[in-house]
Amino acid sequence: MSSIDEIRDARIKKLELLRSKGINPYPAESKREISLKEAIENFENLEKSKEVKWISGRIMSIRGQGAIIFITLNDGTATFQGLLKKDILGDEKLGFFSEVVDIGDFIEIQGSFFTTKRGEKTLEAKDWRMLSKSLRPLPEKWHGLVDVEERFRKRYLDILMNPEIKDLFEKKAKFWNTIREYLISKNFLEVETPVIENITGGADARPFITHHNALDIQVYMRISAGELWQKKLLVAGFPRTFEIGRIFRNEGISNEHLQDYTQLEYYMAYADYETGMEMTKELYKLIGEKVFSTTKFKIKEFEVDLAKEWEIYDFSKMIKEKFGLDPITEIYSKTDKRVTLGDLKEICKKASIDYDHDDLNITRAVDNLWKVLRKEIAGPGFLINIPVYLESLAKRNRKNEKTVERFQVILAGSEMGKGFSELNDPIDQRGRFMEQQALRDRGDDEAQMADMEFVEALEYAMPPAFGFGLSERLFSFLMDKSVRETQLFPLMRPEEKK
Repeated sequence: MSSIDEIRDARIKKLELLRSKGINPYPAESKREISLKEAIENFENLEKSKEVKWISGRIMSIRGQGAIIFITLNDGTATFQGLLKKDILGDEKLGFFSEVVDIGDFIEIQGSFFTTKRGEKTLEAKDWRMLSKSLRPLPEKWHGLVDVEERFRKRYLDILMNPEIKDLFEKKAKFWNTIREYLISKNFLEVETPVIENITGGADARPFITHHNALDIQVYMRISAGELWQKKLLVAGFPRTFEIGRIFRNEGISNEHLQDYTQLEYYMAYADYETGMEMTKELYKLIGEKVFSTTKFKIKEFEVDLAKEWEIYDFSKMIKEKFGLDPITEIYSKTDKRVTLGDLKEICKKASIDYDHDDLNITRAVDNLWKVLRKEIAGPGFLINIPVYLESLAKRNRKNEKTVERFQVILAGSEMGKGFSELNDPIDQRGRFMEQQALRDRGDDEAQMADMEFVEALEYAMPPAFGFGLSERLFSFLMDKSVRETQLFPLMRPEEKK
């Protein structure tokens, strides 16, 4: 078997032969008149009319030799068979084809359409032309790229050789288009907000830090899809906005987490989180029906039906039942019942929770306890009654001011979306920002930064509103695949040169 280098050297010689004959192996123009999909859809008329057409695509297979050659073309819309015969093309033109053309090349052929004795739709070529000469061989059809690292690194080959991978990404585009169409149908305005920020806001996450040369300042890549910016637009008078955009979090890689990915966030004036729950159920069911043609999914070990009645999970009750800790009463208590950080560390230890640093704070400890608990929940459902100290941007619950009007969508043991009644009290917002900033000052680089420009905007008054966000992780879960598998080009460590 020839090595890649030997194959490449042989193909470069074919490239040079093409050029020696005055043929450009990489022409700018193409004579293509119809796509392969159009050829299939209009085949009956094309066959009857005997009309001569140019079609083009990448050669995926070559069969036969000598006086007759069958090829399979793929132009990204469909595959189609071509037939090259010596008695039509002539000895010289067919011989030159055999001499310089390989699987992987892009070519175009001109001819008329007919059906073979085996019933295959085919174009019988009277001419051919090189469009792009390939210098490297495609992976074997039946083996392809087996190594996961190699598949991600050479995703273009993974997609080319595996139709199901191409289908996955077409489905992902439909996923985002379904969400976009749903929101537009409800009179939301699509907006774009800054990706580079002076202060990160809208989430608890570690940001990427970079330097702005022109302004000579340190800036951050955003960690949310414009949450604080979109709420400024509510102040400005836009009643409904949304953004589907890239966000960046300088955190770990796992089957569920990436450093840069796409997220939706939308904001709706004159609505609260109860309205948002109904919209969320409606949207998720629509995604199932339009993108996957079902509302029933097998995700990991869970069976999930988005059309069933959604459960309600009480954060505080579940933590208390599982760990013997009331995350509201015992955290806020002014008496000796108050739980200390030492107590929480001991509870975390018993629950086999590894925390990243010695200066674990109460917020992170309670959040870690919940992350253990959620793994047992199939969903679909909403997690409610979250303590205020776990959410700095949500309005306090009208029934219990120690909790917030926030819900998280729970599917297959993970959080698949979050929404809340937006905090629009500037005094309360300022106080919560300062609490978060104090955590940052003590070393918690996932705590939110105090954005006083946003507080100033709130002082001009923001209407009551509901906000919601979901990321492309939802798509990966519904596909029951890792989030890296469902991202076109996941970030990879540079390949070591041999």
